[in-house]
Amino acid sequence: MADFKLSWDDTGERLYETGLDHGVLYPYHATAKDDTNYYDGVEWNGLTTVTQSPSGAESNPIYADNMKYLDLRSAEEFGATIEAYTYPDEFAECDGSVNIAQGVTASQQARKKFGFSYRTKIGSDDLGDSKGYKIHLVYGATASPSEKGYQTVNDSPEAVTFSWEISTEPVTVKNTSFRPVAHLEIDSTKADPTKLAALEQILYGTAATTGDNPTEAVAARMPMPAEIITLMGSANG
Repeated sequence: MADFKLSWDDTGERLYETGLDHGVLYPYHATAKDDTNYYDGVEWNGLTTVTQSPSGAESNPIYADNMKYLDLRSAEEFGATIEAYTYPDEFAECDGSVNIAQGVTASQQARKKFGFSYRTKIGSDDLGDSKGYKIHLVYGATASPSEKGYQTVNDSPEAVTFSWEISTEPVTVKNTSFRPVAHLEIDSTKADPTKLAALEQILYGTAATTGDNPTEAVAARMPMPAEIITLMGSANG
C-alpha cells in the first residue's frame, strides 16, 4: 500500500547548490560550421560568480464587466552578471575591443554576441558536494560595458575582478512547440549518464587517441537546443 504521508528532511534529500566551474566561451558566428552559429569553444578560466537575473513576465491585468477579466504576462527575458579574474582572448571582441596593431587594442567597438556555458554543483547531506551538477547553457548573449577598478599595490593586495552584465536573444527550438529559449539547464542527477557523457563531449571537446582504434581530436562546440533535445530525449522521456 502506498504511503502518502509527507516526510521532511530525510537522509539524502537535503539538497543544495554551490560552486562554479567548467566555464566555456563560444564566440558567435552566423555562418559557423554545422549550423550551430558559434565558433569552437574555448575554456574560460578564473570564473568567480555568475548571477542569473531573469526579468519580464510581469503581470498586466485586464478588467471588464466590473471584474478582473484576465491577466496577461509580458515576455520573460534571461540576463546575468559574469564576474571573473580573467577572460579568454576571444572574449575581447564580445567586450567591444579589437586589435588594431600588434599589442594595440581599441575599445568602444561593436560588441559581438556569444554563447556561454558553466557548471554548478549539487550537494546533499549524505554525499556533500559530489551528488551531482548542473550544466548551464546561455545562448545569444551580449555584454554591456563595465567598470574596471585598478588600485595601487599595498599591504593588502587584491586581484582585479572583472564584471559584465549580459542580456540575451532567445534562439528558436526547431521542430518543437517550445518558445524560443536563451538558457538551458542539464541536471546530472536526472539525465541519462550515457547521453550526458555524449553531450559533455560536444560541449568540452575530445582529445585524440591512439591504439587499435585511433580517433581524431574534436573541438568543443555549442549545440543548439533542438540537437540537445534529440540527444537527451524529449521532455517526456
